[in-house]
Formats: sequence, C-alpha cells, structure tokens
Amino acid sequence: MNIEKLMDMQAGLDRHIEKKHELHREDLVERKILALLVELGELANETRCFKFWSLKGPSDKETILAEYVDGIHFILSLGIEKGFVPIVESATLQVDGDMTTQFILIYGCINEFRLQLDGPAFQAVFTEYLRLGEMLGFSAMDVETAYVSKNEVNYERQKNDY
Repeated sequence: MNIEKLMDMQAGLDRHIEKKHELHREDLVERKILALLVELGELANETRCFKFWSLKGPSDKETILAEYVDGIHFILSLGIEKGFVPIVESATLQVDGDMTTQFILIYGCINEFRLQLDGPAFQAVFTEYLRLGEMLGFSAMDVETAYVSKNEVNYERQKNDY
C-alpha cells in the first residue's frame, strides 16, 4: 500500500472540503473521531459478525470494502490533522481472534487516541484497522484501489453539494 499517495490524496480532499465549507479555522478532530466511530459501526453492520440472532449472512465483499475504506479516509484525515504519518507494518499483522473482538479493540484504540492524541495511539488505530482489513480478506492492493475510487466519489459528492 502506497501510504504517501493515499495521504496526499486525503490531504487534497480535506483541503477541498475545508475550503468549500469554510472550515479553515475549526478544530475538526472530535468530529472526525465521531465520524470514524460511525463508519466503524457501519462496517460492523455490513459484516454482521456480531448478529448472533440472525441467519442472514454478511453483505457482499464489494460493499464491505467500500465501508472499510470510508474508515481509512477518516483515519488518514486524523493523521493529517495531527501531523502523524502511519507506518504500514504488514509483517506484524498476524490475525488472531474473532472479528467481533477486533471491532471492539478498534473502538478502544480510537477512544485511547481521542484521549492521548499522540503518535503511538494513532499508530495503534491504524495497525488494528489494517488487521481488521486482513481479517476481512482484503489485500493492500484491494484497499488502495478501493480508496482511490472512493476518493473520486467523495470529490464528486462535494461538487454536487452532498
């Protein structure tokens, strides 16, 4: 995954949104954190991993990937806002446990980041989110390709007053 490319694309989208909505002087960290938490919930809902009461299976892989990269957008945006560049450490991303536990772990990491607002807490969010992506069966190339596509959609939405 070319993280520099994705960070550059996210920075451009962030600047576009901030200019269009006149947000230059606003601290958007809390709103971005809440947006990330909401996107994580939407992703969990599409996987249905926690719905022990239901026999219905998860959404299709494309839908889940689209929800997953929404989270990547907000994680990168938070990194840009706070001056952190995530490190992709694929060798350390060994997938253990179940998906429900991973979602709960990420919620905790996001909350810890909110409280600390430091580089190690940010990296933990990013690393655990990548681990979730691996649990979902996404390769780094899947994520990068879907991110680029969704970034274009997000620009179009801004042009159409989304």
